[in-house]
Amino acid sequence: MNVVLFLMLFPLLSASLIFAVRNAKIRDFIVRVSALLIAAGSVLLALQTMGTRRTFRIESEWLSYGMLALDVTMAIFVIVLATRHKKPLATVLTLIQAPLLVWFELTDAHGIEVGTDLVIDRLAVIMALIIGVVGSLICVYTIAYMKDYHHHHAEYKDRTPYFLGMLFVFLSAMFGIVFSNNLVWMYFFWEVTTLCSFLLIGYTGTKEAVTNAFRALIMNLTGGVGFALGLFYTGHYLGTVELSVLLEMGLKGTVVLVPAALLVFAGLAKAAQMPFSSWLLGAMVAPTPSSALLHSSTMVKAGVYLVIRLSPILMGNIAGLMVAMVGGITFLIASLAAISQSDGKKLLAWSTIANLGLIVACGGIGTYEAVWAGILLIIFHAVSKSLLFLSVGTVEHNLGSRDIEDMHGLIMKLPEMAVFLTIGIAGMFLAPFGMLISKWAALKAFIDSDNVLVVMALVFGSAATLFYWTKWLGKIVAVLDHSARLKNHIKKDEWVSLGIHALLTIGLCFIFPIISNQIIEPYLEGFYGPQLQSILSSGNTNIMLLMLGMVLFVPVGMYVFVQLKQEKIVTAYMNGVNQGDNRHFTDSFGKPKEMYLANWYMDKYLNEKMLMLVGVVICAATQAVVLLMALGGVL
Repeated sequence: MNVVLFLMLFPLLSASLIFAVRNAKIRDFIVRVSALLIAAGSVLLALQTMGTRRTFRIESEWLSYGMLALDVTMAIFVIVLATRHKKPLATVLTLIQAPLLVWFELTDAHGIEVGTDLVIDRLAVIMALIIGVVGSLICVYTIAYMKDYHHHHAEYKDRTPYFLGMLFVFLSAMFGIVFSNNLVWMYFFWEVTTLCSFLLIGYTGTKEAVTNAFRALIMNLTGGVGFALGLFYTGHYLGTVELSVLLEMGLKGTVVLVPAALLVFAGLAKAAQMPFSSWLLGAMVAPTPSSALLHSSTMVKAGVYLVIRLSPILMGNIAGLMVAMVGGITFLIASLAAISQSDGKKLLAWSTIANLGLIVACGGIGTYEAVWAGILLIIFHAVSKSLLFLSVGTVEHNLGSRDIEDMHGLIMKLPEMAVFLTIGIAGMFLAPFGMLISKWAALKAFIDSDNVLVVMALVFGSAATLFYWTKWLGKIVAVLDHSARLKNHIKKDEWVSLGIHALLTIGLCFIFPIISNQIIEPYLEGFYGPQLQSILSSGNTNIMLLMLGMVLFVPVGMYVFVQLKQEKIVTAYMNGVNQGDNRHFTDSFGKPKEMYLANWYMDKYLNEKMLMLVGVVICAATQAVVLLMALGGVL
């Protein structure tokens, strides 16, 4: 219990100190120590609770009233800002859910007996490790990144203490979400993450940043309305506010699809599934650490976490079908849209939306194998995508660009960063990294469920994934003659964070059979019962380990190749007078020409706006039909 409270409360203390301290060196020290303690606390929690499920009841009426007061305060704050910036929809959405929650707390909630407020099980431990370890590494990286950021963007006011403090507030709220079994508590922390995301996206204060911040706020408030309605229905009609009790009711045959549909609707909005995907794309205007923390490793993971939690009661019903269809369509549309992106950060944003869609689809299918794949996807995506976001941020500061075309020959210019990017990209789509293995398991689960449309979405979406990752990887490892090595400006904090991220990406490949056998499968057996055989056989595990060794040869081999290769590179004939560098020549008319090999982005065929429109219409219609059926009592 002490470790749980520490993880939920200590980041708030760290944030308070960071807000208060003006001395940069002391503030940086606080961030490093706090990050280390939070990471250590999450590991300690995992060691203490491994193999057990612990529940906690905190009997304090004042705590509930305190959360209610903070909910009202946040609502007033949002209404004031929305009024000031003329965003009436944000005000309307806030006025729907805040009074509903207050009324529920002051009436029905008093008559509901709560047996368990906090639950620490294997899934909560997995999420705590992601938040505590990956989140802490991002905070350490931010120390160096923000110095470079304001060096390159002197036009923005330097509010680094505010930015760092908000990151730690966000970590606290995320721990609250994954530990909460009391839906009233979970709702409170859910809204804190929404507000933190809004404030971080609008960090620079530009018109674009403010517009995108309010888009994120409005879409997440829409999901918040769904959460508030689901909470109200669960308490008023089912007589409970405990997530575990709701799951037990559903597994025993009680009709709980109305609150389940409303809660997963909130999860879909938080996870940036269509029609809510545009908020995550707009969030890329914020400094890169917020993208790595909020929009790949934690906040969006809160949405898929809730879907995975509810997945046992989604299997085989129309609510689960809705979730699976929305996830599958989002995966396909977002994967196709990513092909047309040359901006590295935007490609990562589309890829994030796509992979979250795949996790959501797994939760919607709801079978043992599908949920197994979904949990593994959460783990591997968090680490690999965080590494990629941070790497792109560092490359941008060193190259002055984050365009993929400008990363041509990065292995020659910045070999260390090329290795980090290569490891991150390999982690997203190459065997035996867990993303590919999890997709294989997801495909089998989708086929077994006889959902042809979701199977097709996974197949074609995965093909698109291969296309855009290979294009980027080819740019990075291209060896160019006379390509000067750039001066390395990477700071120690960045090295530490990027290096540990890379080691985690590789290390997880060695230990994920253990994670599967010792953590994920025992968790799933609590809902689905013991299975006849493990999903991963020993033979398949050995093959994956062999493939891992071969994959690691690529970045290491390229680095050694660049450092040691001394052979003479012969220039190519380019139908003119070669200037000696394979890139410039004089044509037959005596005019200087430059040869450049560029990627094909297919933007004429895979129009981003058109793809988004198609996905939004289909997914919005699917969600609207199911929610109306649920609220109308058809389900």
